[in-house]
Amino acid sequence: MSLSVNEHTFNQVVLNSPSPVLVHFWAPWCGLCRLIVPLLNCFQTEWAGQVQVVDINADDNLKLANRYRLSTLPTLLFIDGGEVVERFEGFRGRDDLRLALDALMRTHQPVSQYCELSLIPAFTEAIVSDQAVS
Repeated sequence: MSLSVNEHTFNQVVLNSPSPVLVHFWAPWCGLCRLIVPLLNCFQTEWAGQVQVVDINADDNLKLANRYRLSTLPTLLFIDGGEVVERFEGFRGRDDLRLALDALMRTHQPVSQYCELSLIPAFTEAIVSDQAVS
């Protein structure tokens, strides 16, 4: 089961998360939103520890809905390192969504795995000084 997030917890849970987060914007009146919940729960189970799935009721969190310019529900945002990496809207069916999510996870390199740019000068300096000694 996914975690419910609101405007007050969004920054801490989503933007500051050490791992990628799949944000599911939904509304109680949206039938397709309810239809994909089992798929999202299965996705979260299969990719446990690599991605977190959270739900946001768009009707109750209008600031977030406006911030991410929602035009349709459900909308899924894949956020890593505080940035939207992928946006899913207008699903053609659960199978298409499932294939898209699995493809995203197979190809996505989390921000935390990227080379820390601030370490490059120190690393380069260590190599140069090591070569000078040899």
